[in-house]
Amino acid sequence: MIYVGIDVAKSKHDCCILSQDGEVFTSFSFTNDKLGFEKLMNEIKRFSGKKDFSNVKIGLESTGHYSLNITNYLLQKRLSVKIFNPLLVSLKRKAESLRKTKTDKSDSKFLAQLLFTGESEPYLPPVLPISELKILTRNRHRLVMMRSKLKLSISRLITILFPELPNVVYSVNQKSTYALLLEFPTARTIADAHLTKLTNLLSDNSHGRYGRDKALQIRSLAVDSIGFDSNATSFELRQTIRLIQNLNTEIAVIDREIKSIMDEIESPIISIPGIGYVLGAIILAEIGNIENFSNPNKLLKFAGLEPSVYESGKFKAGNTPMVKRGSPYLRWALLQAARLVAYRNDTFHRYQQRKLAEGKHFLVVQTHLAKKLVRVLFHLLKTNSDFDINVA
Repeated sequence: MIYVGIDVAKSKHDCCILSQDGEVFTSFSFTNDKLGFEKLMNEIKRFSGKKDFSNVKIGLESTGHYSLNITNYLLQKRLSVKIFNPLLVSLKRKAESLRKTKTDKSDSKFLAQLLFTGESEPYLPPVLPISELKILTRNRHRLVMMRSKLKLSISRLITILFPELPNVVYSVNQKSTYALLLEFPTARTIADAHLTKLTNLLSDNSHGRYGRDKALQIRSLAVDSIGFDSNATSFELRQTIRLIQNLNTEIAVIDREIKSIMDEIESPIISIPGIGYVLGAIILAEIGNIENFSNPNKLLKFAGLEPSVYESGKFKAGNTPMVKRGSPYLRWALLQAARLVAYRNDTFHRYQQRKLAEGKHFLVVQTHLAKKLVRVLFHLLKTNSDFDINVA
């Protein structure tokens, strides 16, 4: 058996190959390209002595997109790959030595040494559709975050141009308000607008919910508005609205692509009431391969939903917070899903009411619901069975 540790970086990787006795066979660097990957394979072949690589274990840290290509390459070669948590590696490295020594070469050797432990079971990659879902859902998250920041800018700009407007519309980020501000971006332009045009604009973009009365109300406020009549600020407002509209279109395109993949997968997660295509896709994408988790508690830890523990002597802390060291995307999705499932499933709803009756804070109750949901998800994904409303 040989153990291969790889320290991943942007342009090059460092590798250390150990024997089963811990002897260093070789230590080298290779570039992050085809020639570098082939150099790595040649070194592995030289010390393995087997064509099927059954005596080779490879370990590397999960370093986001930097480790993606090398990991996929090794898995395509049917090699056993272990992905280590960077935080766990860092803590173990510090625990073994008081010296502040950290180099790429020493890191690769340390990763190879970690493969000797019983925690080095091979990492099972997700199937291709799940990997595609992860790319799509992460991209969707970035677009939603961009849109959220732009919506905050909308509120800021309206406060400058027409601060009275938010008091008379349901939301400044609704379609009818955007249409109004694209056509009349300042209080002065609204005050000077023809009432019929203003009425038609609001009615057409609100499905008739806003009519002549609302147009009169908005225009009368605009006449006496304290808003600043700035061409530059109104230009920024219009541009920000157009950016939000473009992002809405792109997010809708991603949602259709996600739905297409989810229909292809036919995952039982969609059978849970309250979990739709997007939320289900986020959960599936972040879990990856369910076979990497032997029990629900490990999945709970991966999501960072387990409570922290602090004990010293006779002291034992109570009401400790969640560790929040797992996937933030999975943790968010599980908490959102738990809240929605409690609205639509009697078993989850009764569980929620019981915890609230015990005097627990609403957010604490949400974590309890999420933990219950994790156990349900684990069972459904392991058995590939649909949600049974009678046994939830």
